[in-house]
Amino acid sequence: MGEALLFMRSLRCRHAEELYRLVEDDFSALPGSLFIQVAADDEEQVRHTVELAARRWPSAHLVGVAGPLPIIGETTFLASVMSMAQSSVSSLALSAVDSAHPAELAAQIAEAVIHEETALLLLFTDCRAALLPLLRHLPLANERMTIIGCTLPDGCALFSRDGRLDKGVVAVSFSGASLRVRCFSPFLWEPVGLAFLVTKSSGQQIGELDGQKASLYLERYLGKEFIERLPFSGIEFPFVVERNGHHDCLPIIGMGENGTITVNGHVSEGEKVRFAYMHAPSFYSSMHDLTIQTAKQPVGGMIFYYSTALEGYTRPMLEGMVSAFGKATSFPAMEVMVKDAYTTGRLGAFAAVSLMEGAVSTQDRPTLDIPQPPEGITTLAQLMSTSSRDMERLHARLQMSEQRYKSLFEHNTDIVYSTDLHGHFTSVNPAFERVLGYRKEEILYTNSLKYVHSSDIPRVTRYFYRALRGNVQTYDLEIPTKSGERLLFQMKNIPIIVDGKKVGIYGIGHNITEQKKAEEKISYLAYYDPDTNLPNRTKWMELFSKQLKRAKQKQQKVVIALIDLDRFKWINDSVGHYAGDDILRQLVERMKRVLPAGAQLGRFHGDKFCLLFPLKTSAGAATETALQLVREVSKPTVYSQKEFFITASIGLAVFPDDGADEHTLLRHADMAMNSAKKSGGNRVERYCAQMNEEAVHRLEMDSYLRKAVEKNELFLCYQPIVNVRTGAVIATEALIRWRNPQLGLVRPDEFIPLAEETGWIHEIGRWVLQTACQQTKRWQEMTGNDKLAIFVNVSAVQFQHERFVDDVKRALKQSNLSPSCLHLELTEHSMLRHLSSTMRTLDELRRLGVGIAVDDFGSGYSSFHYLKQLPATILKIDRAFIEHLHANASDAAIVSAMITMGRGLGLETVAEGVETLEQLERLRDLQCSYAQGYALCPPLMAEEVTPYVAGQQ
Repeated sequence: MGEALLFMRSLRCRHAEELYRLVEDDFSALPGSLFIQVAADDEEQVRHTVELAARRWPSAHLVGVAGPLPIIGETTFLASVMSMAQSSVSSLALSAVDSAHPAELAAQIAEAVIHEETALLLLFTDCRAALLPLLRHLPLANERMTIIGCTLPDGCALFSRDGRLDKGVVAVSFSGASLRVRCFSPFLWEPVGLAFLVTKSSGQQIGELDGQKASLYLERYLGKEFIERLPFSGIEFPFVVERNGHHDCLPIIGMGENGTITVNGHVSEGEKVRFAYMHAPSFYSSMHDLTIQTAKQPVGGMIFYYSTALEGYTRPMLEGMVSAFGKATSFPAMEVMVKDAYTTGRLGAFAAVSLMEGAVSTQDRPTLDIPQPPEGITTLAQLMSTSSRDMERLHARLQMSEQRYKSLFEHNTDIVYSTDLHGHFTSVNPAFERVLGYRKEEILYTNSLKYVHSSDIPRVTRYFYRALRGNVQTYDLEIPTKSGERLLFQMKNIPIIVDGKKVGIYGIGHNITEQKKAEEKISYLAYYDPDTNLPNRTKWMELFSKQLKRAKQKQQKVVIALIDLDRFKWINDSVGHYAGDDILRQLVERMKRVLPAGAQLGRFHGDKFCLLFPLKTSAGAATETALQLVREVSKPTVYSQKEFFITASIGLAVFPDDGADEHTLLRHADMAMNSAKKSGGNRVERYCAQMNEEAVHRLEMDSYLRKAVEKNELFLCYQPIVNVRTGAVIATEALIRWRNPQLGLVRPDEFIPLAEETGWIHEIGRWVLQTACQQTKRWQEMTGNDKLAIFVNVSAVQFQHERFVDDVKRALKQSNLSPSCLHLELTEHSMLRHLSSTMRTLDELRRLGVGIAVDDFGSGYSSFHYLKQLPATILKIDRAFIEHLHANASDAAIVSAMITMGRGLGLETVAEGVETLEQLERLRDLQCSYAQGYALCPPLMAEEVTPYVAGQQ
């Protein structure tokens, strides 16, 4: 087995001369690097020893400490000499270091003493504040490197071979490829008691804990003796803080006059700190682990640096441990800090450093006997740990209870308060102050009845005493705020019971002011129209039912009217619903002015109103009032400096003549109103039996119309459109017809409006488009005339459908007809409804190549104004202007103007309803492009029109 290449000996001498003599005897022949440490309580003795050693070994690396040191044993002088055979020792001594710039200091030390193979770096300083920042900035040269730093107590002196250093640092490094270093420095502080929240701090200063002066906690928990022994006691009983799952030790350095506590380390607001003590069982267990490691892996030498944390009741254990390790050198320090590959710098109670060069004989393995802790110490530590854990659990439950209370009281959005047995406030929550406007200071201990209305005092008093008897009370109460606003609360009074006795009540008030307003608004909206403030259908029907019941009892007449504003939808479409609502409100106010006293006007929905006349109103009087309403509504309505002309259609029904119950009377009034609308509007109609028959017929026709397409009852007739100059057929117009087995041949003006109303117009319109395009394509193929066109009428409702353009595309694709051969006929009315969406659809059709024909041109009042905006290709002059064309100069002038205007806009003109040859000749004179009518050819079935299309007729 090899021999150790490191020699280390610990000497305990009474004075320097004795150390010198022993060194002469034992170390005189030792080669290599020497490291000598000296510690004593006498500064002159240390100074003299360092000077002697420096003269004796000029190349030795020296460090000495002197002052009130916690030296173990009876001696007051310690010295050790370490000789390294294969490893090198480097040292650097600095005086008057600047602790405010630890990075610069660390760089200076690293450059001087840290090498690639450095395994251990020892730091000694009498500047306590400098060590931890310096430790964190010093680099580790490799993964096995360890840094151990020791601070000296206040009043101690630090020496290097050059003499005393004030605010100095001595750094000693040990480097070598064969040098192995192990450091053992466990965390031995055990947290005890409660955790305190740092509520005010700055750097190393703790100003407040849990909102109180930090010094109060030192006085309360650690006492006067602890404060007097600072800073030594602050390491034995420090604060600990948990960070990233580990405990960090914060030794207490001192206490300021302003109540602040200074700790050796940074602490932030929001962190929680706990007191800690040196845990004797952990110390013993650590020493036991160290002995096992030392026995398994013997070392060449060991240095044991210990802090004043082991100065208290654990000192006997420390002395026993040092004695057990025998040759190990022990040196005292104020604080011991360690940095390695696993930590950036932590405080330890001690640091046991073992060093070895080469191999050690197994015969050198020591047998160590660690003394047991003093009797009762382990038991006391167990009692403190268990009590602390129990206290933590109790505190956690108490905190949870307090947090629940805060959630109920402090953070409750409802007002919460407590009173004593006499009704005086003892506490109020923040919501109470915020909602009612009173400050806590001005309301506490005043009588709660002072803050309620005088009329409510007897009621509130009853609830108060009922609650004191143990019965929870719930009631609504209006409470005036400090500013005078009256708020409605739903109150709850609960008795406060302490030790089985009632000591007051808790009051909880939920503000239901807005809820009550919302309920009232909901109730109002349920029965009244928000736009006009008239009774809605539900409310009006309730009034109607009551009046009808009284009329039946008194055998009197009841007259009702349904009022519909003609074409009011045009108003909404042109100026928007907001403006439409405003116009509607104006009309309602005007209608109210002509109503008799006691009449009830209601709004059914949209532009439909209902009117209930007072009892004893005759049918004649009701009719006269209805006519006044029609006249009033027809007067110009001004909105945004524009005049709007609106008319009304009114239907009347009389009890008991026209029905015996509400629903029958309403249905009959509705029939009368629809009859008035069909007659052009702006009139009054009273129900008659014939209207019922017409309604039945309309219902029957609707039923048949739904199956007309399916049963092939619909068919198309075609009327040729002829070139006026040449007489050639250039197109046909598709005209729909319906032949029903029960109804016979039904006129388009009968079933088309019904189809629009029921929505069947879309299916019918698709069928017309597809059939007409397919027939035209067949004619083109038969005649070889691929320019032959087809005109198809499009309903206003059909045109506004979102899929109309798709229907057109589909018809063209299925028939393979060119888009330029399809002309869609739309009336001015159709195109001027929803003008913005109309323009989008027309633009799509124009891009597709489909022609647009303005049907019945000249019949609308806006034609000339909008014509230049519409992408039309053909004008079809209304038959009303053609009828007297040859006899009426005015009509001739109008037609001529239309043709000229069309030509100027690049539009072709088609004259509709040409019934005589004279009309045709006149149109030829006026240079009209095309014409159609009975004078040329009536509407015929496809096979009958074929000769005309083929040019045979």
